[in-house]
Amino acid sequence: MPTNPEQSPVPDASADPFTQPHPEQARAQRVYASLMRIAERHGADGAQRARQVHPSVLGPHEAVRLVSFLLSGAAKPVDGEAEVDHADITAALTLLPLVRGELDELETGLLQMARGRGMTWPEVAFGLGLGTPQAARQRYERLVSRTAAEGG
Repeated sequence: MPTNPEQSPVPDASADPFTQPHPEQARAQRVYASLMRIAERHGADGAQRARQVHPSVLGPHEAVRLVSFLLSGAAKPVDGEAEVDHADITAALTLLPLVRGELDELETGLLQMARGRGMTWPEVAFGLGLGTPQAARQRYERLVSRTAAEGG
């Protein structure tokens, strides 16, 4: 195990509490807690979960995820369902740019709302797991530029 605490994958309990952890490591440690928080607060009942999916039409993100889950074994096919074939995989790969575009738009909007609610760039950087406020601002500017180019 490395002796340098910055290289250690597990945070050192004796680390100086006034030293900020590596941003990406801190973000990775928050992932599970973040998911649980949102699920408990915004996905606890059927009505809340219903807004997470398209009830009658499968969206690009859901389609890519479904194919990926079926291929990996994370989801099991139902009786009589065809196995995932090359055309299904090609279809999922075809949808990836749409999914990426949707996520870019979602991230752009969330960043705009965060700033509109008074979050500082250092707070945004922390949330994104970035090391500096400048990195967060640059990420936002790239997203705005990319989503404007895709939309226009």
